[in-house]
Amino acid sequence: MPARVCCCCAALRPRYKRLVDNIFPEDPKDGLVKADMEKLTFYAVSAPEKLDRIGAYLAERLSRDVVRHRYGYVLIAMEALDQLLMACHSQSIKPFVESFLHMVAKLLESGEPKLQVLGTNSFVKFANIEEDTPSYHRRYDFFVSRFSAMCHSCDHDPEIQTEIRIAGIRGIQGVVRKTVNDELRATIWEPQHMDKIVPSLLFNMQKIEDVDSRTGPPSSPTGGEKEENPALLAENCFRELLGRATYGIMNNAVRPVFAHLDHHKLWDPNEFAVSCFKIIMYSIQAQYSHHVIQEILRHLDVCKRDSPRVRAGIIQVLLEAVAIAAKGSIGPAVLEVFNTLLKHLRISVDFELGDRRSSAGSASFSTASKESDERIVQNAIIQTIGFFGSNLPDYQRSEIMMFIMGKVPVFGSTSQSLDTSHLGDLGTRRIQIMLLRSLLMVTSGYKATTITNALPAPFLDPLLSPSLMEDSELRQLVLEILHNLIDRHDNRAKLRGIRIIPDVSDLKIKRDKISRQDVSFMKKHGQQLYRHIYLGCKEEDNVQKNFELLYTSLALTTIELANEEVVIDLIRLAIALQDIAIINEDNLPMFNRCGVMALVAAYLNFLSQMIAVPAFCQHVSKVIETRSLEAPYFLPETIFKDKCNLPISLEKHEKNLFFLTNKIAESLGGSGYSVERLSVPYVPQVTDEDRLSRRKSIVDTVSIQVDILPGNNTEDKVDNTEEITFEALKKAIDNNGLEEQEKEKRRLVIEKFQKAPFEEIAAQCETKANLLHDRLAQILELTIRPPPSPSGTMTVTAGHAHYQSVPVYEMKFPDLCVY
Repeated sequence: MPARVCCCCAALRPRYKRLVDNIFPEDPKDGLVKADMEKLTFYAVSAPEKLDRIGAYLAERLSRDVVRHRYGYVLIAMEALDQLLMACHSQSIKPFVESFLHMVAKLLESGEPKLQVLGTNSFVKFANIEEDTPSYHRRYDFFVSRFSAMCHSCDHDPEIQTEIRIAGIRGIQGVVRKTVNDELRATIWEPQHMDKIVPSLLFNMQKIEDVDSRTGPPSSPTGGEKEENPALLAENCFRELLGRATYGIMNNAVRPVFAHLDHHKLWDPNEFAVSCFKIIMYSIQAQYSHHVIQEILRHLDVCKRDSPRVRAGIIQVLLEAVAIAAKGSIGPAVLEVFNTLLKHLRISVDFELGDRRSSAGSASFSTASKESDERIVQNAIIQTIGFFGSNLPDYQRSEIMMFIMGKVPVFGSTSQSLDTSHLGDLGTRRIQIMLLRSLLMVTSGYKATTITNALPAPFLDPLLSPSLMEDSELRQLVLEILHNLIDRHDNRAKLRGIRIIPDVSDLKIKRDKISRQDVSFMKKHGQQLYRHIYLGCKEEDNVQKNFELLYTSLALTTIELANEEVVIDLIRLAIALQDIAIINEDNLPMFNRCGVMALVAAYLNFLSQMIAVPAFCQHVSKVIETRSLEAPYFLPETIFKDKCNLPISLEKHEKNLFFLTNKIAESLGGSGYSVERLSVPYVPQVTDEDRLSRRKSIVDTVSIQVDILPGNNTEDKVDNTEEITFEALKKAIDNNGLEEQEKEKRRLVIEKFQKAPFEEIAAQCETKANLLHDRLAQILELTIRPPPSPSGTMTVTAGHAHYQSVPVYEMKFPDLCVY
């Protein structure tokens, strides 16, 4: 009950005080005196300069009533304040607002839940008022702190706890709305405020029962649901907060999320973390998505030594964020994303192998579990790389393909690959496999207009290098990547599985006319593709999948890149593969030999039907029919069964079981094909890739290489006798210089074979071969007469036949270069 004063004293009191006193009834249960409240409102509007005094007096009365626990009068005072705020919008309202906020702060500081809720409701009403002019001196630090504390209420009464938490969330929402609309809105985005607001909202969002139901774009729950459920209200406030974030302050709102997830150990399991970042990605403006991705990568670097499951949880969050952002604006940090992920891939392998080495000789369950967890991390990284890369635009995807390929470690290479020197061979192999798996996912669905765009020379060379390594899984991955890039019409699924196809037309193969660019590509790089298919068939550890992928490679090359010239080359390659199995210079197991024969049969059956030459089809069909009766192990349907009886040897087989070059040449020649080159056996060139790939057998082809460099014609005879001088001796001693010259010479020879027209190479080789034959005949003829003092010996290697200790006499052969 308000204090009573005498009539004389009351008459001397200022009018605004009398008007304020009159709004309070004798009994607070009667509520605000409406008639007197209308008078007070009219007076405040008519004399706005009195607003600050009215506010100060109301604040004085309210403070006194709060201390005396006269909560009925407190409610009346706050109602009066709310009505005055709603009615007055003048320049003089600023001082009144200060009194109002002071009264709200008094209510929030009290320990009475009803007063806290009352103060919050008044503040929310105030926050919704649009002021005419900004306030440059007003700060809301206290309200941010107090509302955040209310969000963490732990009252023993669940209903009161929920009520206070809802009030705290609504208060934060009011602060955000008020400050964002203010000219000084940047103050609310300061880290000290965000570190309180964001965790408070996340704390309440953890109570969401069905996380997945609200991970998409903002939903529209009913008003009752929002008011009664703290989790829903907190989520909507969080969405609103992020939606108002701008470029320069985005990170301040995102970083507290990481601190909250770390503090409450919410990365493992990470369902809540995933839902949080889905909300973030859907709430922020699309052009700011790369900021969030950069922050996730930064936090991944911070947690690089945490447990594998924590890192896997962070990477899974990155994947979900990328899935939302990939179609929008990724920004300039694309390479940074991949570089960071590849770095953590190497770190994970290092941890896995380090644990394995430290526990060598002991069967530790915890170590095995940790290795399994590291595999989870690695798979998550690969999945993220693949998904991110496959959703990028084509021009960016090409750069990423080059970037990842450049990171694949190659033995003996000094490129900018990942540092695996301390991991050893096992770690290097693990890195190679995982990077190629990542590249396989990136190339999935990539459709280049020309094969040159899909397989540029700087990418093709390093891609094919792993196909020569002594690891069947590596070779399989390379072939699958190659299929992704070559197959531009989605024919690969129709070719899955190596088999004899009765009618290729039933597959409904899609193909276009070979473009000029594709023809040019095959002229430049076709020999590289043939070579790697040829050498891939000679590996001892090939399994059925390797043969299936090699068959698919040949079939896709035929569909996408084959003109008449390429068809002849592919037939030469197929016959050379058949010779691998028959001659068996590499001592392959019988399964491999029969597998190669089956591969050749399946491919020539496919090729013959694709080019539709009746005589060729007839010859292939006849050989396949004969094999099915006499040697079914030469067909894929038989050799790749689990229980297949293998022959003891292949030497006694009849010619009718093999595809014959003369029959093929005869059948194709009648249809207008230029078959002269079919008589030239296919022989792959040996390059530096063999050395880098650590192959067991490097020199597995003809090792006599002929000098066909320009200027070294057979007609140019130069006397090879040199005068012994100081310069000559200096050159002879300078071994390093000779080695460099030798490497350069070898490079020019290889380049000549790759780029020169075939007819030119064949003509020069034929000339050199005739010259070699004549010289060898002369040498053998001279061996009839024993020489008095031979000047040296020469070793000539042709295939696998070695002729050693052949005397070399005073004859000079300047036009013949023998290695």
